Amino acid sequence: MKSLKEIKFSILELAPVRDNQSIEFSLRHAMELAQHAEKLGYERFWLAEHHNMDGIASSATAVLLGFIAAHTQKIRLGSGGIMLPNHAPLVVAEQFGTLATLYPNRFELGLGRAPGTDPVTMRALRRGRQETEDQFPQDVLEILQYFKQPTPNQKIVATPGQNTHVPVWLLGSSLFSAQLAAKLGLPYSFASHFAPRMLAQAIDIYRENFQASEYLDRPYVSMGIPTVVARTDDEAKFLATSSYQRILNLIRGHSLKLKAPVESTDGLASSAEQLAIQNFYAMAQIGSQDTVKAGLNEIATQYDVDEFIFTCDIYDTQKRLDNFSLLMDLKNQ
Repeated sequence: MKSLKEIKFSILELAPVRDNQSIEFSLRHAMELAQHAEKLGYERFWLAEHHNMDGIASSATAVLLGFIAAHTQKIRLGSGGIMLPNHAPLVVAEQFGTLATLYPNRFELGLGRAPGTDPVTMRALRRGRQETEDQFPQDVLEILQYFKQPTPNQKIVATPGQNTHVPVWLLGSSLFSAQLAAKLGLPYSFASHFAPRMLAQAIDIYRENFQASEYLDRPYVSMGIPTVVARTDDEAKFLATSSYQRILNLIRGHSLKLKAPVESTDGLASSAEQLAIQNFYAMAQIGSQDTVKAGLNEIATQYDVDEFIFTCDIYDTQKRLDNFSLLMDLKNQ
């Protein structure tokens, strides 16, 4: 089992939009959080691609990453992830090749195979394209080639992109990407921050089938963990009611704007909705530092992962920054 000191700590940001603030505020807060993470010593700062969701402002992922790169110095930046079926592989390679050229050795590309949106928006994103999730493995291989030295007869070359060797990760919430990441010898990040059901099985499949590659010589596993850390358990539970409301609204198809915490969630959700929220947030670590430390050590013992990548939906921006300070204190204790 790895100790918390041995496990890398990273952040996955969705640029949450609060119901009392502008989208610009959310984008600038994402930059502020990245600066905060850099000072604290977090390993990487990723943005997630979602579309047509009023509470998530990270839809133009590469653009926002460029803004954040310009306001940070050294923290690794990347996507967690780019939803590849929404994009032509060449465009993705050119975007991240440009970022990697301007900010050498700082960028990486996490790829997912889900749309990150609803079916209507998915069709708008893919208008004129026939690609499906079944083409995901071929698209990943195409991107990997764009980042390498072009072959003598290669007809399409990503410029920028060629020879940047941007590290590529595969992301997933099921078993498909675990199998593909193992076959290609790529690092793997499981989306247990919202879909933890197949976590153990996916990690086992990835590790058992991993083939060493030019990218990795051994398996590397990251897992997503939602967090709400505060000075006391009671304060954390209070702050976490914002997350509770957000997931409930996701289930109901309502606005995903982050709402202020409430004193009690009693009566807000039906028993079926409460079960869905519990399943969604099964890996969540909510509480004081002592409570969360115990929870993270339990997860570390059970899954023996290489990295935790944390999410946080706290309404108050200062308390959100404090959440990540308190988390890093656990690692440094």
